[in-house]
Amino acid sequence: MVLVNPLSGKGQAMALYTGPIQRMLTEAAVPHTLITTEHQNHARELVQKADLSQWSAIVILSGDGLLFEVINGLMEREDWEEAIHTPLGILPGGSGNALAASVHHYTQADAVFGEDLLLSCGFVLCKGLVCPLDLLSVRLSSGQRLFSFLSLAWGFVADVDIESEKYRPVGAVRFLVGALVRLASLRTYQGRLAFLLAAEESSSVTTHSPLSLPASSYCSSLPCVSNTQQHHSPEHPATRTDPKEHGPVDDLMTPLGAPVPTDWTVVEERDFVLVLATCHSHLAEDLMVAPDARPGDGHIHLFYVTAGVSRPALLRLFLAMEKGTHLACDCPHLVYRRVRALRLDPVTRPGVITVDGEQVEYGPVQAQVHKGYARLISG
Repeated sequence: MVLVNPLSGKGQAMALYTGPIQRMLTEAAVPHTLITTEHQNHARELVQKADLSQWSAIVILSGDGLLFEVINGLMEREDWEEAIHTPLGILPGGSGNALAASVHHYTQADAVFGEDLLLSCGFVLCKGLVCPLDLLSVRLSSGQRLFSFLSLAWGFVADVDIESEKYRPVGAVRFLVGALVRLASLRTYQGRLAFLLAAEESSSVTTHSPLSLPASSYCSSLPCVSNTQQHHSPEHPATRTDPKEHGPVDDLMTPLGAPVPTDWTVVEERDFVLVLATCHSHLAEDLMVAPDARPGDGHIHLFYVTAGVSRPALLRLFLAMEKGTHLACDCPHLVYRRVRALRLDPVTRPGVITVDGEQVEYGPVQAQVHKGYARLISG
């Protein structure tokens, strides 16, 4: 099944299909069914009810938002455990094309953009190699649960993503324009952050830096619990509040509003410029935020920038992201951690939080990675 959103990006997705992609699939003898989406959540509704036995994969020719719909539609099926193992493919047809750029990056080829990126992803698709894909289970304060394959953002990145929608007709340049506009009136966002370090991080990173405190010091919104109450048992009441809920058990998190486990690192309440959690190397075709990320590495790559960073320094960070060298900039306001779960509690209101580039309910949010839970067609 090939799903095309004809309105994504510059509105050229159908032309991309009828041009190089259809030819490549025909020459590679890959039979497929083309379906064009007609409204928001059409893809989500479609995969909820589709007979998936008719297809060996679901391929998206659009931006990242359409894949977000597909994954959440698959997880809403009664047979979600089997459905989520349907291989998923991506062809860039949107503005950001983060996953497509990441898939190309994983081939270890030199960076490409535009039609060259489309051709690269087309070749990957025709090869048909499948690898594990991590999913994030995202919990919102209303109790809603979402599944993410890409990112969770708050602050500068989320604002740019949503505010630049008005520039969508210009394509990927919309993000640059939006970033410059937001940079000119740089905001800070007060909030609290906590996270569970990945095993290799916890052995090498101290949690008593000026940017973090032991969990016992952070009890206003994320109070502490004893080790006997932690996340090790799948029967922990925090892991599944609804017995009919679909999806894997969240065994690393407690409910929002309840204590975080004592083995989490807690960042003191402070002003942030941005908080970004991602599962992949790229956030856009020309933004390589986590060069070492891999689709099934079991990590959330967490970045945050604290208040006090100057506009020129923040601009240098984003310019360095084109080649993935921002971590070598030695910016004292930039923190990077590999984590397995996180909780964000915004104090500043109103504000914007995005999941895979889609705006979600604003308020406390937490996420846990489920390693290799889905399948991705990738080189």
